Amino acid sequence: MTAVVSPAAAVAAPVCATDALLVASCGVMWGGAAGGFTSKPRDLEHRNWESLSGRTATIFHTYHKGDEPFPTKAEIAMTADAAKPRVLLLNWKIAYGSNWAKVARGEQNARIDAFAARIKAYGKKTFLVLNHEPENDVKPAKGSGWEAADFAAMYRHTIERLRAQGAGNVVNVMAYMGNEKWMAQSWWKDLYPGDDVVDWIGLDSYVSVEKGYYHYGTFADLLDREPKGGGLGFYEWATTKHRGKPIMVAEWGGYHRIGKTTDKSAVYDSVVPELRKRPAIKAIVHFDTKRDDQGNRDISIDSTRAGLTAFRKLAADPIFNVKLS
Repeated sequence: MTAVVSPAAAVAAPVCATDALLVASCGVMWGGAAGGFTSKPRDLEHRNWESLSGRTATIFHTYHKGDEPFPTKAEIAMTADAAKPRVLLLNWKIAYGSNWAKVARGEQNARIDAFAARIKAYGKKTFLVLNHEPENDVKPAKGSGWEAADFAAMYRHTIERLRAQGAGNVVNVMAYMGNEKWMAQSWWKDLYPGDDVVDWIGLDSYVSVEKGYYHYGTFADLLDREPKGGGLGFYEWATTKHRGKPIMVAEWGGYHRIGKTTDKSAVYDSVVPELRKRPAIKAIVHFDTKRDDQGNRDISIDSTRAGLTAFRKLAADPIFNVKLS
């Protein structure tokens, strides 16, 4: 006689939970950065974006520079909502008003120490990006203070000092642009500060939904861009040269030009199939704005009704069911 297995005896779905470096045991963390290039409060915009997309964005991405005191009260409050657990992704241009070489020489130690004290007092695990997208800030002239090697030295000095100050709740992310122009530069390899001071490798990359326009493609295209002249695409570079490092797509989105409204569904529909093929990706963070820093691109999820429907379907996928622990 064939035994009947009751629902209660069925194997339960695995619980995807984060570890000490905020890497989920399975699944992919879901995040957002909303209200970009506006004066609107980021916490309010994040909540509005969550309502629009239909899912709590576990990673709350914000931006700071120089001596700005952060995490702010509003940011801290966003991670105190038990009903909607969130973790901060703090982006800090630490060399603001200075340069990378000066930070590396210790001239901004007071700035680092002040942040260390604040983040220790905050206490919760926190993602930290130092000077995201450094490629277009590089000035390769010797002695500029902004050479690629200066960036690596700045990064290393800051992380080592934070660790020495006991800021053990900081999980750092090295976030690149991953643009083929910059990846082809002889200095690009010099940006990386070393596996011992990098917890996650990040990528900020976008695709156009207008056929024939700059960087037209799907989610795979933003991951696989190769240097001009050939070489490893970004995902392959990260997974072969820095094997075992979790990857965060720290900014992503599909865009069309202002006045050239185009459905973004194909980009959104392509995300989950790529994530299932690329297990090193452990987090994705959508950047949402009606107008980018150049003023001519719409990266919002609701520029068309069909696009919003597709994005809400993406957001609802169980691959993003990750528990903060």
